[in-house]
Amino acid sequence: MRTPTLAVLAAVLVTASPPSAVRGQSRGPHQALAREVFEELIEINTTNSAGDNTKAAEAMAARLKAAGFPDSDVRVLGPAERKGNLVARLRGTGARRPILLLAHLDVVEARKEDWSVDPFTFLEKDGYYYGRGTSDDKAMAAIWIANLLRYKQEGFKPDRDLIVALTADEEGGDFNGVQWLVANHRELIDAEYALNEGGGGSIKEGKYIANRVQASEKVYQDFTLEVKNPGGHSSLPVKDNAIYRLAAGLARLAAFDFPVKLNDVTRALFDRMAPTQPGPLGEAMRAILKSPRPPGAVEIVARVPYLNAMMRTTCVATMLDGGHALNALPQRARANVNCRMLPGDTTDAVRVTLVGVLADEAITVTPVAPAKPSSPSPLNPEVMRPIERITEQMWPGVPVTPVMGTGATDGLYLRRAGIPTYGVDGIFENIDDTRAHGKDERIGIKPFYDGQEFLYRLVKELASP
Repeated sequence: MRTPTLAVLAAVLVTASPPSAVRGQSRGPHQALAREVFEELIEINTTNSAGDNTKAAEAMAARLKAAGFPDSDVRVLGPAERKGNLVARLRGTGARRPILLLAHLDVVEARKEDWSVDPFTFLEKDGYYYGRGTSDDKAMAAIWIANLLRYKQEGFKPDRDLIVALTADEEGGDFNGVQWLVANHRELIDAEYALNEGGGGSIKEGKYIANRVQASEKVYQDFTLEVKNPGGHSSLPVKDNAIYRLAAGLARLAAFDFPVKLNDVTRALFDRMAPTQPGPLGEAMRAILKSPRPPGAVEIVARVPYLNAMMRTTCVATMLDGGHALNALPQRARANVNCRMLPGDTTDAVRVTLVGVLADEAITVTPVAPAKPSSPSPLNPEVMRPIERITEQMWPGVPVTPVMGTGATDGLYLRRAGIPTYGVDGIFENIDDTRAHGKDERIGIKPFYDGQEFLYRLVKELASP
């Protein structure tokens, strides 16, 4: 699940490297294999409604076994018939703990009548590969399999096991593969850290902007706000109106900002982005890292919605419902408020804040479902330095930017289980043409192979003595 950060990130990063800086690889047998695997995955429908995740997992398992991986190191398992997950292991010397290489096989729904091409037919056209899941997340799944086969063919002996997990129901459904594996087969995926989706590169007007590493995620939490009232006949209105009271509370919420709280990830984000921004915004981004913060700095940074979301918990009304008849005073008014909480903020604390901001005891505030918080992953130099080094080799001058995801990925389940997770793939995308979850989803052909090469080098360096 890619979160909508690309365009807003580019809006505040104004320096960039031209595409000529890319050190792409000519398409050889390893790239041909990746394309073959990619095509096979795209053409297996893995939607929740009618797809079969198990079929895709078994297809990848068959490739690995044919290449000489023992059956004991290639497992397809899951809690339901169509919800199988692949867990495969390339054995190393065991000198260090394993690395987990994660991607999800499931995709969001796609109706053929909504697309100009068949969403489940792999199509190469105009420098792109088309198909549901090309950018989210089957490109990464195909790369993990192709690169694992390449390591095997080359006789690479890592000093730690490499574990590939391709999982179900990241996009929705009742059988999230990572959550199930953590709960039931932790030993199969236990690792020192994991690499996952959630990062990626951004291109703006042909220029390479940044290679992002997602090391943290906000916490999703909905609240139901409700006012109840005896109501009455609309010809005899009274001031105590359920809709008015809820609307007044929401107006107070609209004017409220949660306090600024920076963590290691967001501090690194502002520190690395500030030099790219001339003028007041760059100065303000530097200023918010100081203590005390100079007056006005937060307000300048907060004008950019993405940067505002990096600094604080946010809560926003997303749905309204009220009344029961056109000619009656409302007996009920209800709103959904969607919060994206910073790691470390709790549901109870946010609820208390909302109650105080709404400032009306008639408005009840109830969490919709339990939140799933996860702690930020430390910016481990063992991981970050190779990412920076390889990024500089392949895209000179392009900064590596740690980010906090404003949405959610399966990384949250790993972080909750104590496995630090880093969203990084080296696949660059035009921020003005992001199609994940949408019509005619596609991925650039060159960025796909550049991402394959980036991840090949990165994992090999992370797993070499």
